[in-house]
Amino acid sequence: MNDLLHQYKISRTMSLVLLIGLFMFGNLPIMILAYCYVALMFFIRTWMKIGFKKRVKISLTVIYGFVLALQIVFTAAILFPMHHVNLLYYPGKIFALVLLGIPFFIERFTTTNNGTEFYMPTIEDVTAISFEELRDNSQRIKTMMQSMSNMKESVSMDHMKTVLEDLPRHSSTRYINHGSLTDYYFEKANASLDDNHIYLVVSNTGSPASEIISQFTQKQYNHVSLSFDRNLNTIISYNGGNNVYPPGMNAEVVEYFHQKADASVLIYSLPVTRKQKQLLIDKIVEINQEGSAYNLVGLVAKHSFRPNIMFCSQFVYKMLKIAGLEFFEKSAGEVRPTDFIELDYYKKLAFEYEIKF
Repeated sequence: MNDLLHQYKISRTMSLVLLIGLFMFGNLPIMILAYCYVALMFFIRTWMKIGFKKRVKISLTVIYGFVLALQIVFTAAILFPMHHVNLLYYPGKIFALVLLGIPFFIERFTTTNNGTEFYMPTIEDVTAISFEELRDNSQRIKTMMQSMSNMKESVSMDHMKTVLEDLPRHSSTRYINHGSLTDYYFEKANASLDDNHIYLVVSNTGSPASEIISQFTQKQYNHVSLSFDRNLNTIISYNGGNNVYPPGMNAEVVEYFHQKADASVLIYSLPVTRKQKQLLIDKIVEINQEGSAYNLVGLVAKHSFRPNIMFCSQFVYKMLKIAGLEFFEKSAGEVRPTDFIELDYYKKLAFEYEIKF
């Protein structure tokens, strides 16, 4: 009971610190991202809620969508144009944070009326925090404040613009990448069959999408790939196509990972038999022929609408499982790139080398 109470106090502390961080460091992209994240969370929660009638779910979805539009319009058209110009900017930013809590109150009202227990903390709970609790969690607060400061740089307007402009190229429901791998790629892959290892390539690329994702995962490395040879001439993963190929399963080159000054790549080897390696290559041939797409929705919903719609870590985990090479148990949609290193409890992987740019 004491542990639960302690965790609850920490949760309240973190909620307050996040609000303070948004007030101090939240620029336009960060605020919009926060609004969208909360809205998406409530969309998913609403449709997964047991006991709600369909008309209630539809009504809530429409209301949350309207609130999201209101939040974005207020922030983009009213709040940030006042920055450095109007004394009302900071009161306006407080109001913007109040708007962030509207979906919580809507759900609280709806669940109360439907006889369902609401399990999210109230605004009174969030703000009822003692100085003793703040002192006990001072290191956590410093870390989170530093994270918010870093987020202001990573979630920049340029990064958000790049990611948003790239969205129309994606699809989470149909295959849009067909045959991007050439015969030359498969010649190199088959030439590696005598090497009784495959290689996991975990990278910190510095791409706009990777920088944004890192602020939520709090991980430095946010992309993982497979290679059939140690020299990385056969790297493959799910990615955005680098504006050359459609998003989905694509070959990669080392230069692809160098998108910021401190980008780095870690290479690990995993023992395989010739039969297992051939099985992996055959599966890649099959996906290349059937088609693929990058699973943007799955990054949040942890769900794939079709078998060949995946994100990078989902792809690598499924490939290992197909060949009987997986070394930890987890739902493929929940796997993160760093899990392959952090969950290697039986030391199946061997570190090979690191590339720093």
